[in-house]
Amino acid sequence: MKRFRYKKITVLAVCLFVIFGVWVKYNYFDSTQNPDMKFGVSFDPEYAGSLHLDPAVAFSALLNDWKFKYFRLPLHWDKVEKVSGIFNFAEMDYYVNEVGKSSGKVMLAIGNKTPRWPECHRPEWAFSLSAAELNTALENYILAAVEHYKNNPAVELWQVENEPFFSFGECLPLSSEELQREVALVKRIDNAHPVLVADSGELTFWNTTAKAGDLFGMTMYRVVWNKYLGYWNYDWLPAAFYRLKLWLVDRSPVSTFIVELQAEPWAQNKPLEQMAIEDQNKSMDLARLRNNIEYAKRVGVSRAYLWGGEWWIWLIKQGYNEIPNFIGTLNH
Repeated sequence: MKRFRYKKITVLAVCLFVIFGVWVKYNYFDSTQNPDMKFGVSFDPEYAGSLHLDPAVAFSALLNDWKFKYFRLPLHWDKVEKVSGIFNFAEMDYYVNEVGKSSGKVMLAIGNKTPRWPECHRPEWAFSLSAAELNTALENYILAAVEHYKNNPAVELWQVENEPFFSFGECLPLSSEELQREVALVKRIDNAHPVLVADSGELTFWNTTAKAGDLFGMTMYRVVWNKYLGYWNYDWLPAAFYRLKLWLVDRSPVSTFIVELQAEPWAQNKPLEQMAIEDQNKSMDLARLRNNIEYAKRVGVSRAYLWGGEWWIWLIKQGYNEIPNFIGTLNH
């Protein structure tokens, strides 16, 4: 009996050792890493304004000082259709055209759920609509947006919805059929530009989103916070985790982007600018940013859009230049 128990313990120990060896290999000696991965940046004029920045000045720094060529811009529904049936794209036209002047490329995020809190950006007038009326209004906004931008040379691709099935933000649930209808609508109007659908990197399985578009996008947050657990990180998670998930949904890293690579702190239930810099450093400082970038390279994707460009400008205004100076060294 003791011998049998000893054998079980030995087998278990060997298995744990093998698992640990695989983890070390893929986390630290990963042969699939892409040292030439290109970096883009997400930018939201509304969020820049909430940090008491001039959005146009902040955007100019990203474009002209840091020389970014790839931009992910959200076309929030409540900003372009404040009055039902009346579309105004003037604000986003400015940013898209500025990118075009520098021969850069834009990923335009459209849909009910677009990047930045509260995630879903329904206009006030749309809250009183029935479900059927809301779907029609949403499709009209998508149709108008794609028609408006499909011939703009700066537009490279569309992102349709942002983490559509991940329960985060003030959103109504979206079905896979509704997502498929939105993607089909975009492709019917504009078959020249690919469609990307994105999902949470760590907390969903991608079985529907990874197959919904021409390209797939994942988010990547390495340090997060919630009111129950406080701060916790994903440093224990090997880069192979993401490639395994891609393999399971038959999606290649070549056709996958990181659409949000954490490059700003995770706020603690209050605006970021109200947090002391010491608290901000708990989830983002230069060492953490370097670690995030090196980790992302090991996943093997070709492009990653950094999340936090507005915050870098805020740092400069506060006299903290360490991270902004490092951003200028990246491969844009």
